[in-house]
Amino acid sequence: MARTDSFVEYVVELLEKLGPVQARRMFGGWGLYFGGRMFGLIGDGQLFLKVDDVTRPDFQAAGCRPFIFEGGGKTVALGYWTPPADASDDAYELLPWARRAVDAAARAALKKAPKKKPAAVAKKAPAEKKQAPAKKTPAPSKPKPKSLSTRSTPPKKPAVAKKTARKSPRLKRS
Repeated sequence: MARTDSFVEYVVELLEKLGPVQARRMFGGWGLYFGGRMFGLIGDGQLFLKVDDVTRPDFQAAGCRPFIFEGGGKTVALGYWTPPADASDDAYELLPWARRAVDAAARAALKKAPKKKPAAVAKKAPAEKKQAPAKKTPAPSKPKPKSLSTRSTPPKKPAVAKKTARKSPRLKRS
C-alpha cells in the first residue's frame, strides 16, 4: 500500500462511520473514495469534501471555504469545500457532511455517465413520400454469348481428333 501520513490515517478513521473509505495518493495530496467514487481530498493538511449545486449552499451557510489552487498563472476553484470547523475533529459531526459529499459524487457520476441510445428503430418513409414498388424485370433465361469482336483474346481452336488408320479385318472369300 502507498505510504500514508498521520493526518490521512486520522481522517480515514474519522470517516469510519460512513463505511469503507479508501485514501489514494494523487497530485501531491490524497483522494478519498467511497464506493469507487472520489468524494473528498486532503491537501496541505486540510480535508475538503465534494460539493455540487445542491450541497454548496449548505457549505456556504456553515462558513466553509472552497479548495483553491494556483495553476498556469490562474486561480482555480474546484468543487471541494472544507467541512465546518466544529465537524473537523468529531466523527459524529463530520458524518452528515461526508454523506452530502458522497451524494454529490454520485450525482456527478450520473451526469458523466453516457446516455443510452434507444434501440435502433427502422425508419419508415412518411405516407406522402411512399414510392411505388420497383417493377420486376424477368431474368434472362440464358446468358447471351459474347461476340467475337468484344473478346480480348482470340478464341481457341477446337481440338481436332486425329484419325487413325483402322485396319479392318479382311474377309477372305472362299
